[in-house]
Amino acid sequence: MPDDTHKTADPLPAAAWGAVLSMTLCVAVLIASEFMPVSLLTPIALDLQLTEGQAGQAISISGLFAVITSLFIAALTRNIDRRQVMLGFSALLIASGLVVTFAPNYSTLMVGRALLGIAIGGFWSMPTAVVMRLVPEKSVPRGLAMLNAGNAVAATISAPLGSLLGDYVGWRGAFFFVVPLAVLALVWQIVRLPSLPPRRRKAQGNIFRLLSNRQVALGMTAILLLFMGQFSLFTYLRPYLETVASYTVPQMSLALLMMGLAGAAGTWCISRLLATKLYSILITIPVVMATIAVLLVEFSTHQWLIAALLVAWGSFGTAAPVGWGTWLSRVLRNDAEAGGGLQVAVIQFAITAGAAGGGLLYDGAGWRSPFILATALLAGSSVTAFAAWLEWERRDAAQTA
Repeated sequence: MPDDTHKTADPLPAAAWGAVLSMTLCVAVLIASEFMPVSLLTPIALDLQLTEGQAGQAISISGLFAVITSLFIAALTRNIDRRQVMLGFSALLIASGLVVTFAPNYSTLMVGRALLGIAIGGFWSMPTAVVMRLVPEKSVPRGLAMLNAGNAVAATISAPLGSLLGDYVGWRGAFFFVVPLAVLALVWQIVRLPSLPPRRRKAQGNIFRLLSNRQVALGMTAILLLFMGQFSLFTYLRPYLETVASYTVPQMSLALLMMGLAGAAGTWCISRLLATKLYSILITIPVVMATIAVLLVEFSTHQWLIAALLVAWGSFGTAAPVGWGTWLSRVLRNDAEAGGGLQVAVIQFAITAGAAGGGLLYDGAGWRSPFILATALLAGSSVTAFAAWLEWERRDAAQTA
């Protein structure tokens, strides 16, 4: 395995701290907004007279528009100051929150979530390149770590916070809660983000060219199957906990919070092993998650066991993106920006397909079907990650021969 050790990074310039932190807050609000519906499907469905499967499409539609945006945003904004682009997506986040909060019907809700998808796909395609221009080269890893911290915190608290707020102020109040935070992120960026004129570079072609590399193709396939499996199940946890496991709202909020906190702890633990156990982790995580999916079906009436399984799910599921991010930095060391754009598109497409497929099955074949789908997809991710490891070993052997 390549040596990932490096010298301690130089301190970030004072001016850059504020800029990167403002982006971190925006990332956190984006992720919280994207996954807030997970714990609010039931009240959304009741208020707008939808099925829970239809309400789950609120996640699917944001993922779909995020995919489209991430694929084309670089070409569409190549002549625009990056500061203005980032501010534009932050403003779109605010607009999305307001549209969803006051949505009178299903169509308006979907419009608001589509706006969120555009903000997610656009904003997430930019931060690596922006951080590289804000801070010295040695400080780039620290700057990116700050952004990932915002992602992890939001992923940890969005579901339990949404459930808790939904119980006290309704699902509309829960969605409105993120609007002031989005406004703060926008104002902070206006104050701290410097002008970042576009750089004239030779066109690199379609990012799908990277898939001609077998290692990249296998890795991206494993990522696709992992996130499809994860969100075909995760999106429908609330109706499962309420209607199948008979959780009360406080019990459900506590279980989701425990799952989120376990995710933060699992991410920290696994990140310390990635330098030497990368492929072992990438192969093992989906196997464990597939096993948990089976057990959630088999023991659907055992509340304490379900809580323990959700803790395990959070520990492994939240850590998975860290592992695949590390993989990307190794396999596409010299083309990380294009690889990052491709990875964003793959992940968002997987979230969309997983949530949509799970919703169709939930409505048409019952609550067990999304769990069975998740099991199959996660198993496929593990097999494909194993194939990616074999390809890595083959290339490594060929280079040392």
